[in-house]
Amino acid sequence: MNKKSAYIVGIITLLIGLWGFYDRFAYGHDHAAYGSVVVWGLWVALYFLFGGLAVGCFLWASLDLLFEIPACKGTGVKALWAALITLTAALIAIAFDLGHMERFWKVLLQPNLHAGVAEDAWGYTIFGGLTAIALFRAVNQKGKDGVLKVIMVLGLVVSLYVAGAPGKLMGVNAARSFWHAGMLPVQFLFFALATGAALLMVILTFADKKEKLESSLSILHPAAIILLGINLYFTWSYFSQGIAGGMPGIMLPAQEIVSGQYSGLFWGVQIMLGGIVPIVVLALNGKNNNIPLSGLMGLCILLGNGVSRYLILVAGQKVEMLPGMSQAVHGPGLTLTYSPSTSEWAVASGLVGLVILGLLIGADLLLPMFTKSRQEA
Repeated sequence: MNKKSAYIVGIITLLIGLWGFYDRFAYGHDHAAYGSVVVWGLWVALYFLFGGLAVGCFLWASLDLLFEIPACKGTGVKALWAALITLTAALIAIAFDLGHMERFWKVLLQPNLHAGVAEDAWGYTIFGGLTAIALFRAVNQKGKDGVLKVIMVLGLVVSLYVAGAPGKLMGVNAARSFWHAGMLPVQFLFFALATGAALLMVILTFADKKEKLESSLSILHPAAIILLGINLYFTWSYFSQGIAGGMPGIMLPAQEIVSGQYSGLFWGVQIMLGGIVPIVVLALNGKNNNIPLSGLMGLCILLGNGVSRYLILVAGQKVEMLPGMSQAVHGPGLTLTYSPSTSEWAVASGLVGLVILGLLIGADLLLPMFTKSRQEA
């Protein structure tokens, strides 16, 4: 896919999303499929995905701007811009899920410091601020920049916390046994690293050949293979233990994913398309940095990781917290069954469109400034 085609895809998905944005503002949550039982749906899954992408991109940017690894030279600014764009999409996604979006400021100015949501809100705010400052310094730097190094170190520390924050937020829900696992925050960190590498593989597909960024793939490809292997290992451990343990709160969601309603998404998209296929293709490709193929594998990894977040989130809510609860009352939003509505998919399309256009327009505007500043240095 060339850059023109990417712009077309971004515009189309955004236009579809405009209807979803209107529907959310005009009718609130009326047309959403989640409710009082399954309270977190597609938009929260996108929040986890885009938030993880932002963290992963920042971590990969540190290889260029902090550790100055020669093979990663030139990727730092692109990665920081991608972090800002995906973080913005994550915050929009979670804002749409809120009952009263206009009260978002309360979690910042009137926080309950013992609440995980307040910790996440402040964590992402600090992370976003550090990312913006780092991007500004990186674009305008001339030679060595000690301030940029300090900002990158601070951002690295904050990003490690933010990466695992969604897993912690889910894990403290003791009533949801499927989420109540110590490995979940660590798993989200590796998700973030894998998706960050995947997004950079996609971004480099549209980079100017004069930048000679192909050498970055010599690090991204083996890193993606290793990270995907680790994620597959986490998946095996998580589900095999959950099913063999026999605890209903863990076993039933795991079975629903592995052999039930979501088995097609799990085996076909998460495991095969988003895991095994990229590992095999990137391994066979070896040192031949086939950029279009690399971008395609990056998209596969992103899709697989997005599905994994959706499955962990939704399947964990399909178990009754009280026996017979789902039969006690009936009505909209009072069921264990959840499938995203048309309105939810439209909003998701719009967020994807914003990310695509944000990445393309940002790269076209920032790249000349970045190149000029480096040449002057």
